[in-house]
Amino acid sequence: MQRSCTWIAALILSIAFSATSVAQQKPLSPPGQATVTFADGKTVTIDYSRPSMRSRKIFGGLVPYDQVWRTGANAATSLKTGVDLNIGGTKVAAGSYTLYTIPGTSTWQLIINKQTGQWGTHYDQGQDLARIPMNLTQRPAGLELFTISFEKTGGDSAILKLEWENTIASVVVKEQK
Repeated sequence: MQRSCTWIAALILSIAFSATSVAQQKPLSPPGQATVTFADGKTVTIDYSRPSMRSRKIFGGLVPYDQVWRTGANAATSLKTGVDLNIGGTKVAAGSYTLYTIPGTSTWQLIINKQTGQWGTHYDQGQDLARIPMNLTQRPAGLELFTISFEKTGGDSAILKLEWENTIASVVVKEQK
């Protein structure tokens, strides 16, 4: 009886240490967040996951050209805005959305999708609010971690940037007044 109790206690401790070890491991694609606050205090936030290059060819390789990409990793990339926006000339009402992109060799499209809360690969084109052309430029040096950022250009405007590998895709975001 004492042997079985000792064995059970050892098993429980082993499971507990294994669970703790797994919980402490960093995810391969850690979470990221990009936020911009306009002059009136209203904010726009993008939550996403940040995959790494890890010596892989990204665009035209891991991320195929001319196909919908979840724009990050893991859960779908979310856009939350407390203010109406004008993104690349398209009106986007305040609310929550999912962002996807279609990377191309010379042009990209930003997809603003009305469906939210899904895993990153569950894309429903029928829920698209808009497909917006993005500007495409090259980075002077490669970027290991996928990064989304806002670069403020005024009190009510910013440039949304998606950067990874040697690519920068960008679009102007303005507070709709």
